[in-house]
Amino acid sequence: MALLLAAEFGLVPESVEEGPSGTATRNYLATTPDSRRWFVKTCPTDADPERAESAARLSEYARLCRVPVARARATLAGDRLVASWGGATVSVTEYVAGAVTADARLTGRAWEAVGEAIGRLHRGLARHPFGPPRPSGRDRAVDPVRGRARLSELVRRYEAEPPRTEFERWALETARERLAGLPATERLLERVPERMLAQLVHGDLSGPNVLLRGERVAAVVDFAPPSLRGPIWELGRLALDPRTVLAQSDWPAGLGRLVAVYHDLHPAVPVAELVSVVRLTAAYLGCTVYPLNTVVEGLGPVTPSLESYARNRVRAAAVLRDRLEEAEEVLRDALR
Repeated sequence: MALLLAAEFGLVPESVEEGPSGTATRNYLATTPDSRRWFVKTCPTDADPERAESAARLSEYARLCRVPVARARATLAGDRLVASWGGATVSVTEYVAGAVTADARLTGRAWEAVGEAIGRLHRGLARHPFGPPRPSGRDRAVDPVRGRARLSELVRRYEAEPPRTEFERWALETARERLAGLPATERLLERVPERMLAQLVHGDLSGPNVLLRGERVAAVVDFAPPSLRGPIWELGRLALDPRTVLAQSDWPAGLGRLVAVYHDLHPAVPVAELVSVVRLTAAYLGCTVYPLNTVVEGLGPVTPSLESYARNRVRAAAVLRDRLEEAEEVLRDALR
């Protein structure tokens, strides 16, 4: 790793240590003689370097839109933000010191701070040459027909080879329950606009990818390659992260403040869509197979944190449904 950093990025580190890794990445922290720290992200050998490059450039574009991001370091060639080395894809950004992830930590003024950062982000991305916002169908993640097909296939695969672990047995039972609950999920969507805005978005916006320093946003990190999706789906995925919903009993009030700030900065998103964010997120959780499919699709080991996250998603979906009317009334008041 030290050789790679020197050869490709012009960094000669005094030390390199393992850093916090993502679902499909292995990451490092490098410290240079001037005491600067750098976050080094390595993607698997089958990753597409061009997709990684476009994701890195999208992050830099967001920085130009005054969104706090971790600044990328270009390669020595000067025209790339990503290097390929030994089959792996590597990028380097400034390390965001003294920050924690936003999941389960949206309290106080942090709700407004996140609303401001994401409103500024979506407003800036709406002006990107990739394409302006446009009317579209609901986000593909919220599709009961697709959800039924994927859940049915998951149940079939689990039943073909009986579960061996407690997690697999729980995942099979949960998939069956989710499949049986799809009519209720479809009823949730009856009051969601059929045509919704689609635009360029972050692509992987969630609690772990928003870093807080106190009640302020220190950085938005880990962008996905450019794609058009529903900003409401992305907003709900972050603001209604299961860990936040379960940890913060006052999340409807916080969500109302976040959405009000967001709408002030990005008024292109219709009020009717913003009011439906809880309903849409609950429906998304009712359609998804992740992470119930982790074992049968070979997505990686079932770690204690992944199992906890999976169970939290089920509990959070129930909370969102139980408090739906209350939360929507708060949102209507906040957006008047």
